[in-house]
Order: sequence, then structure tokens, then C-alpha cells
Amino acid sequence: MMLEGTLARRAAGRLKRGALRRLALRQQALYRLRHRLQLRGRVYRVIGRELPQDYGRPFFPPASFDEWVTRSGEGRPVLYPPNWRTHGRLVVEEPARVGVLMHAHFPDLVPELVEQLGNIPVPFDLIVTNSSGTEVDIPPVANMRHCRVLPVENHGRDIWPTVAVVNSGLLDPYLLVLKVHTKKSAWREEHADLSGDGATWRSGFLKQLLGDRTNVEQILGAFRADPGLGVVTADGSVLGPEFWGDNQRNARELARRLEFHLDDDALTFPAGSMYWCRGIVLQGLRALMMTRADFEDEAGQVNGTTPHAVERLIGVLTHEAGLSSTERSALPEPSAPAGYEDFDGRELLPRARFVPFYLPQFHPTDENDEWWGQGFTEWTNVTTTRPVFHGHYQPRLPTDLGFYDLRSDEVRAAQAEMAASAGIEGFMYYYYWFAGKRLLNRPIEALLRGDLDFPFCLMWANENWTRRWDGNSKDVLLAQDYDRVPAEQFIEDVAEFLADPRYMTVDGKKILAVYRPAQMPDFPKVAQRWREIARQRGLGELFLMHVDVGHSMQGLASTEESGLDGSLEFPPHNMLWQGIDRRELQMRHDFQGNAMSYPALADDAALRAARDADQNHFPGAMVTFDNTARRQLSSDFWWGANPYVFHRWLKSLAGAVTVRERERRLIFVNAWNEWAEAAVLEPTDRHGKSFLLALRDVAYS
Repeated sequence: MMLEGTLARRAAGRLKRGALRRLALRQQALYRLRHRLQLRGRVYRVIGRELPQDYGRPFFPPASFDEWVTRSGEGRPVLYPPNWRTHGRLVVEEPARVGVLMHAHFPDLVPELVEQLGNIPVPFDLIVTNSSGTEVDIPPVANMRHCRVLPVENHGRDIWPTVAVVNSGLLDPYLLVLKVHTKKSAWREEHADLSGDGATWRSGFLKQLLGDRTNVEQILGAFRADPGLGVVTADGSVLGPEFWGDNQRNARELARRLEFHLDDDALTFPAGSMYWCRGIVLQGLRALMMTRADFEDEAGQVNGTTPHAVERLIGVLTHEAGLSSTERSALPEPSAPAGYEDFDGRELLPRARFVPFYLPQFHPTDENDEWWGQGFTEWTNVTTTRPVFHGHYQPRLPTDLGFYDLRSDEVRAAQAEMAASAGIEGFMYYYYWFAGKRLLNRPIEALLRGDLDFPFCLMWANENWTRRWDGNSKDVLLAQDYDRVPAEQFIEDVAEFLADPRYMTVDGKKILAVYRPAQMPDFPKVAQRWREIARQRGLGELFLMHVDVGHSMQGLASTEESGLDGSLEFPPHNMLWQGIDRRELQMRHDFQGNAMSYPALADDAALRAARDADQNHFPGAMVTFDNTARRQLSSDFWWGANPYVFHRWLKSLAGAVTVRERERRLIFVNAWNEWAEAAVLEPTDRHGKSFLLALRDVAYS
């Protein structure tokens, strides 16, 4: 009877396990069906039974990519507790350059942490997230300029409160951030691979990240000396892939939001969630667009949750940004004064001259009314876009600046202030001139009449204006006509802008770029005549550049032979177009465009810049490129663009140009506001300011 009972139990167990596996496969099939239907514009909710708890974790984790895509289409997400907006909690006037982010769950440990903050030798602001359920008293500390205490529920450990602070924008001002929390970690005493108890672990973090003034001076100095340093944590706390635990699946689901694939063998991360870091390491988390719903309810978990996955992603994303994670003892001993004083508020000079392209098509014109309908602006295309694959970020919508009209002086002033605060020197305006006729000229003319103190320069977009937005010879709405009005006359038209004291220069010469000079008959003669007229008018010398568009778009083979001074990059023109496997994107079956790899392009462009010894060739980066708003099912897009890879690209370009004289450290960026091509540094509803903050981090690192 005993043997018979045993066999019966085993058979029942096999049947149960088989049934559970079939249920899991059925749920997978139903979920795939649901999202195929979503892509066709209809949402079918399939409610299946949750797998029993004794069969492992539920099939769909809270941070599931598919769940996130569904939630993203259900209305505006709540990215942080709404009550934080009260009493000015999210406003810090004249913030410091260093921020401290403290999570307080155990009030009895707060005094110890606050006391240690007195070792920071420069002004800093303190942001406290408090999940203790009681009031937390923060006494005055030397060099602490501002303090904000934000109440939070006990949810998502210290990670959801951190992400919520990032989402709120409160962390945006800081070039460096110290992240600490009231850690007890009683579980550590029983961990098989990690030694010591929670109190000892916490003490080690505080001693090595703070400890005394000299120690902090050396850490801050290391960040100033090494632009590649991303994270500094305590000794023994930078861990590798053997510490993935059960967190790969959650991390992989989150990584899909940023359009990148995890390399399971390349994990390096700061365990313990206490470290100094460059601001962008945390600020870039805004691009994940995480909400409370991404985090499990608190149940004492020690592994396999969204917070544990995000803890590991911090290291992954640091590496994606081209930065390193380092233990305190691995920092080099300073051979010169630490340089920490740069964080005390004195003026910092950007490492390079960052110049984004600026599109003026955000105001109505008579021509656009005629061609496209009354009231048409670039926003018309942007807001009518629809996704072409599962999770496709379309439409891309503005946040801070809204759907602006460039006839407004206040809008252009806000753009300039935002750009200048990120280390951007000025804008290169697209200038449209067709045989003596200006188009989209109101913003640049208003700039000329006004007193906005922000530099600018011009690029003549000298191609045909077409219905397909491609500058080719088909469906032409307004053509260039060099026979009717010679190209030499262009310099007369822009003379008033060149004479403006805000106009940008290289070596004292006025920067003037031409998009496709090879389309003009005998361009060397045209360039020579431009120089002569500029001198005659008292405008001085010109620094003439062409855009490196490549052979397929009639690019120039030689800069000097064409009468020009230099060339500039305009990604993705004349760069690597490497396709990706579309099957994994769940693409619409009728999509006829091109899907390209952004990381492949970025890394190839960085290598080219590092090898380029021509100091008259000026590199460029792009936020991304996705012209679905204009071309819909025949668009081109670059998959894998996120603020961390963008940071890596810009960092490489900045490193390449720092060998030059400062005047020639120009880096062009596509773009400030090319909304219909998704190339925007302006804040968006999904990414916030993260791309702009990535540029700022490179500028001031």
C-alpha cells in the first residue's frame, strides 16, 4: 500500500506539473495574441488564472514590458506622489551642484547619516524620502544649502522613492549625487556569499563614502579629473554577473523600455545602493517612465523583485553611458590639488562648443496653409503619428515647453535658458531661402529684433521643399532656382544676421553652413563672391562649412577645392546604416521602411571621430532619428536610442575634440527641436530632460 500510494502521488504530481506548464504556455499564447491585436488598434484584455505561488513567481512581473506598454496607452502615468507638489517641495531656488539623496525608513539611523554629511566640503542640497511613517528631524549641517523631506509609503524599498524623485525633476540640477539610505540589512548575516552583518556593512559605506573631509575631497576631485568615472562605492561592493540572482528577467524587461539588450556576462553594479555618482546615472532613469505599479508590494523579499533589478541596472546603465563603476580604494591617489572646488558654485566652462540644429517650423505660414491646410505647423505631423511596432515611442509629445508657437518671444527665451543651463553655446538655425524668397523666417527675424542674449548661426537648407520632406526633385512645392536668382545673392540676404554681435564665429570668422553646396553651379566661385561681399559690407571673414551628407546626396569630395573652410557631421547622413532583426519588434506587417541600430551607428561614429585628424571637420551626434511622423509606414528609424548611449556617443566626441584649440571644439547635435524626426533635446513625455541632461553631464564633466 505504501508503494502504491507513493506511485499514485508521483503520478498526480506529474499531472499537476504538466497542467501547470500547459497553463503557462496558454497564457503566453494569449498574451502574444493580445498585443498583436493591440498593434492593429484594438485592445483585448485576456484575464487568465495566476499560477499558484508554489510554482514560482507569477508569470507576468509588475515591470513586464508588455504590461508597461498597455499602461502607457491608458492615460497619463503618475510618476511620483502628487502630494509632493504642495508647499514648494519640488522647487529649489539656486540649487547647489551636489545633491544628496537619502532614503529614511529607520528614523533611529538618520542622525548618524546627517552627521556624516558634515564632511562634504562644498555646498550641497539634501533630498530625503521618508517611509518611516513618523516625522524625520533634519538638523542644520555645514554646507547644506537646501533640504526637502518627501513623505512616501513603504513600497519599492529605497528604489521606488529614488525613481520617483528622478521622475519629479527634483534631481535634475545636480552634477554629482550621493545616494545613501538607512540600511539595516539583517538578512546579510545568513547570506552564503557575503560576509558581515548589516550594521558593519552600513558603517563601511559611510566611512568610505564620507568618513572625513579629506576623503570626500579626494572623491570629488576624482570625478573632476576623470570624465569616465561614473560611480564610486565602498570596497567589496562592485559585484559581477555571479550576483544576478533571480533578477535577469526583470532587468531584461526594464531594458526593453530603453531599447537595449542585456549582456548577461557583462554585469558590474554597485551593490547596497549607496554610492557617489554623476548626476546622469540616476537622472537617466526618467527614460524608464517607471511608476508605483512597476514595484511589488512589500513582503520582506530579499531577491527577485523590481528594486533588485533596478539596483543591477544602475551598473548596466553606467556602462552603457561609457562610464565606470569603481570601489573607493581603486581611485588613484591625487597627484595635484583635488579640484573639488569646481563644485562650490564657481563658473564652469563646457568641455566643447555644443551647437544643436534648430527647426523654425513651429508657427503658421501662408505657404503651409496653402500646401497642407489652414493652421498647419510641425505639430500637426507630430500629434497624428501612430506606432509601427510594439512599444514604439510614437507620438512623441512635449512637456515643459508644451506645443509652442515660435512667434512668442517668451518661448524662444525659455528655449535659450534651458539650452544655456545644459552647456549649449548656441543654435544653428535652418535658414530657408528660395531664389530671393524667405520661408519660416519669423523666428530668426524676431531674434534679430530682440535682445535675447543667446548666440546663433545659420545653415542654408538649400534643397527643394517637397511634399515628401526629402529635398528631392519629385513632388516639389518650392524649388531652388539658381538661374533666376544667382546663389551669390544669398549672402546679401543674410548680411543683417551676420552683422549681429551674437553671431557665432570660429577664429573670429562668421560660421555659415550650406546643406548641399554641390547642387549649385560652380560653387567655388559662389563661395569666393560671398567672401568678397562680406568684406565689402564690413562683416569680416566667413568660416564656410558644408554638411557631410555623403555621395548618395551629392556630397562634396573635397572641402578646400570647393572653396570652403570646413565640414560638419549631420547624423545619420553619411554614417553607418546597420539594420536590426525586425521580428523581435513585433512590427506591423505592412511597414515598408528601414529599422536601424542606434548603438551601432553611435559607436562607429565615435571611432571615426577618434581617428579623424582633420581639425576642419567637426563631428556630430544625434538624439535619434525616426521620421514616422512624416512618412508613417515608409519611415526610417534608429532603434536603441536612449540617454545613456547618447551620453556615450557625446562623451567620445568631446574626448576627440579636446586636443584642439577651444574655438575648434565644435560638436553639432541633431537636433534641438526636430520633433517630426524625433531628434529633440527638448523635454518629452517619456524621456523628460534626460537627453539634455546627458549633454550637460558631458559638457561639465
